[in-house]
Amino acid sequence: MTAPKTLARIAGFLYLIVAVLTSFAGLVNTRIVESGDAAATTGNIDTSATLFRIGLVSELVGAVAFLVTGMALYLLLKHVNQMVAAAMVAFVAVSVAMQSLNLLNQHAALTIATGQGYTAAFGPKGSGQLTLLFAAMQHDGYLIAQTYFGLWLLPLGYLVVKSGYFPKVLGVLLMIGCFGHLVDVFARLLAPDFGANISPFAMTPAAVAELSFIAWLLVKAVRVPEPGTRVPVIAHSGPLGRLGQGGEVDRG
Repeated sequence: MTAPKTLARIAGFLYLIVAVLTSFAGLVNTRIVESGDAAATTGNIDTSATLFRIGLVSELVGAVAFLVTGMALYLLLKHVNQMVAAAMVAFVAVSVAMQSLNLLNQHAALTIATGQGYTAAFGPKGSGQLTLLFAAMQHDGYLIAQTYFGLWLLPLGYLVVKSGYFPKVLGVLLMIGCFGHLVDVFARLLAPDFGANISPFAMTPAAVAELSFIAWLLVKAVRVPEPGTRVPVIAHSGPLGRLGQGGEVDRG
């Protein structure tokens, strides 16, 4: 049986990897893809093909790390409420599946932008529009997957509050972060201009909550009960508990 402190630190390390790799991938896409400008996007991808590939691989590795993070957090927090912990892992699994499959759109944009055959078949303008189309589909697919990036924070926050391993305020912030993600997603889908304007405000609570959680997992791990108090026990650790992206003991 793995000690709670060890599980928490593993989860924190993996969660940090997720944050770094997905942020890097997002910065790469932001720098290379010019919204609404097919020629510029195609030219940027063609001249920065290696960087674009690295961004794609970074996001894929980050998705795998997210899945394992969820498993670790499941092992850490399932003793609080196994059904809630299972729901947390289910949201992670759905988000990872969508995010990974969505990378096909990014790879298609890369293939068209760097392949001479598409220019010959569709002409420079036609191949450029196809490149932009797939790049836009990758962006929108990630936005849809973000729904589940947000939803997993709700059960995680509950488990954190109930576990006793962490300050309750961390759990509350994580749950608030869930709704920030959802507001961001639906605002940008229903009213793109308005959604883009409020996105930084909607996403700030989630960013603060997740970064604080990562820091707590890495530095403090879990609270150690005072001598003579009851120590939480991690129940039957089933197959591969996901290292939840926020070492919360409540992931049941």
